[in-house]
Amino acid sequence: MYGWRTRLGAVVPSSNTTVEGEFTTYAPEGVSVHAARMPLESVTPDELDAMADAAVDCADRLSHADVDVVAYACTTGSLLHGPGFDRELELSLAEAAGVPAVATALSVKRALHVLGAERLGVVTPYTEELNQRETDYLESAGYDVITLDGLGIESNTEIGEQTPENAYRQTRMCLDTAPEVDAVFVSCTNYRTLPMIERLERDCDVPVVTSNGATLWDALQRADVSTADIPGRFTSARHGGLV
Repeated sequence: MYGWRTRLGAVVPSSNTTVEGEFTTYAPEGVSVHAARMPLESVTPDELDAMADAAVDCADRLSHADVDVVAYACTTGSLLHGPGFDRELELSLAEAAGVPAVATALSVKRALHVLGAERLGVVTPYTEELNQRETDYLESAGYDVITLDGLGIESNTEIGEQTPENAYRQTRMCLDTAPEVDAVFVSCTNYRTLPMIERLERDCDVPVVTSNGATLWDALQRADVSTADIPGRFTSARHGGLV
């Protein structure tokens, strides 16, 4: 039966072509994924800011599908306004949907927390302006961003066209510049990354956190569903409501 275990609601940018596929592939049997879309074509601060206005309406509509948990699946959209905005977003979506809610930026911090990571390598497909906002967000949370590599892509459709192999190569190059990191964070829910995590962790001997992996892990925990199928060293841990 479709969704017999859990119905996972995902609030995603309208141009995102990755979240539903990765969530469906790596969620356990019996978890169905149901998406509501916020308007976004280019990954810029102005469009991300405008997109956030639609998030609560999306969560409300997902409640019509009787979802068990809601995930706001956009990294920069959930950190755009700095510390505190991420938590306010989760609370607003939870109130609108009537179920627990997670937001990618906080899900990533929860994943990094269970790893005990402090020194980070960060990999993104973003432009310099968004890279700086992400660095500021992570450093305000107490992390030391040792190195960051961005692709400089603004079009979200173009980000979605990047392959897991692109993500693998970019991450390897980033690690070459700073091998002594505690973890690597590969950012963006539209960057196809989950298929390369186990290979990258094996080849580089470093934990890898991705936006979709962290968000799916966090959401499934809230629904009390196994996260064993999600690749990444952190996914066997429970965060216990931290952050």
